[in-house]
Amino acid sequence: MKIIGASIGTCIHVAGLLNFLDLCKAEGHTAKFLGSAISPEGLMRFIKEESPDLVAISYRLDPEVAGRLFEQIKAKIRENDISGTRIVFGGTPAVAETARKSGLFERVFEGAEPLDEIKAYLKGETSYKGEEAFPQDLVSRINKSYPFPILRHHFGLPSVKDTVEGASLIAQSGVLDVLSLGPDQNAQESFFRPDEMKPGQDGAGGVPLRKPEDLRAIYDAARRGNYPLLRCYSGTRDLIKWAEMLKETINIAWGAVPLCWYSELDGRSDRPIRDAIKENQEAIRWYAGRGIPVEVNESHQWSLRNAHDSLAVAMAFLAAYNAKKLGARYYVSQYMFNTPPGTSPAMDLGKMLAKIELIEGLHDDNFTSFRQVRAGLASFLPDMDIAKGQLAASGLLSLALKPHILHVVGYCEAHHIVSPGELIESCKIIRGMAHNSLDDFPDMTNDSRVQRRKKELVKEAGILLSALKELGKGSGNPWSDPEVIARAIETGLLDAPHLKKNPCAKGGIATMIIDGKCCAVNGKTGKIISEKARMDSLRGKINE
Repeated sequence: MKIIGASIGTCIHVAGLLNFLDLCKAEGHTAKFLGSAISPEGLMRFIKEESPDLVAISYRLDPEVAGRLFEQIKAKIRENDISGTRIVFGGTPAVAETARKSGLFERVFEGAEPLDEIKAYLKGETSYKGEEAFPQDLVSRINKSYPFPILRHHFGLPSVKDTVEGASLIAQSGVLDVLSLGPDQNAQESFFRPDEMKPGQDGAGGVPLRKPEDLRAIYDAARRGNYPLLRCYSGTRDLIKWAEMLKETINIAWGAVPLCWYSELDGRSDRPIRDAIKENQEAIRWYAGRGIPVEVNESHQWSLRNAHDSLAVAMAFLAAYNAKKLGARYYVSQYMFNTPPGTSPAMDLGKMLAKIELIEGLHDDNFTSFRQVRAGLASFLPDMDIAKGQLAASGLLSLALKPHILHVVGYCEAHHIVSPGELIESCKIIRGMAHNSLDDFPDMTNDSRVQRRKKELVKEAGILLSALKELGKGSGNPWSDPEVIARAIETGLLDAPHLKKNPCAKGGIATMIIDGKCCAVNGKTGKIISEKARMDSLRGKINE
């Protein structure tokens, strides 16, 4: 398609127009800039000379003057018998409103449109016209968007009615690709056992889902705008029943199940650790068996409890290994930055690259992982203006991983539960950051400190994984054996400071942030303990 563009009248502001023409070229079209402050007569002359398929006009000054210019152009088009000319407009929202009323333009842009909407228009796609324009499975949605990551955000208000209304507003905004529902704790633990729900706790921590129709109502409300995918927390008990319901009601985009958690280990259910691991594995197998992608949200659960980086890397691998072993074709691997708080950007990248090296070493024709990045909420301050900057900064750092999914954390969430408006604003902050940073940004992963840390952690995590294998030397597959994993937690092979006095864990490890990295240390001296030294100190327990 041949496209020409000019700003008209006395308007000399052409940055937006030039960006549009550059985008046209990137999409394979021929694009030519005619200049600024072009008169209606001059525009007609160019149209006759160039015979374009599309004319792009820009004007950013007074709306009333713009209205007169549009009428002059319409008159000139009639005089010159070129009424079949396709014309699009770009300008400020105020002038864009005048442009829409003029009836002159095939399409009007005011600068706030998502990039994929503009690209869809240039490709001749029916963007924002219906569900068929938006892939309704995770893999296709990623493939259509990449290298721009699809955006996911958690959402769940203390009432179903408000959540339904919020889902509609969010979908209509077109800024979010995956709406991730967060049920309240009563629903997560006791949806299928309503007589065990705790009185007075409705709405605590999320939306109080009480029947499948609640999920269907939220799904139906999101069937508009850019038709986001939906997913939901997996429940902390009765995971297979949850999975069946979520597939039926919201066409769940992917399942997210821990390996060890949602158990007596974290108190989110009363499942004994061995039973929890077995049930979690069965849920992973259930999703995998139906071709539904799986996330095993394990590694960051340890980091949230101040586990050292070597253990976090090892658990990231162990989670992916189990997903593959249980039949997952597509695996969503979450990389939570800023966790524990105090982790430096360079050390964070090194940790994530170590995870990626181990996880993506599992790739083959039957197993592929997608990189999902997110900020750690604990790194956000309750001052929401500052938190907006922290959200953008964390997003920029995480973009270095070339993610497929960017899990947006609302800037307000350190202060209060996110509203639909705040969710939309948070997504726009991330979209703006990515728009300016995705192309030709310096590669932070090549920093020598980052690479050095990555190599350290790959080696240290390997020592821990070998020790786990030694612990389960009588097992056919110790890395996926619930008994071996549970015993590793009990003996302190897998440990975190926040597990102190936990009846099913050792809780004897001490960690500390040193030079931006989370290290296992001697609790008395504060000196770093290598993974080999830590394993040697636990050897008696390992060999029991």
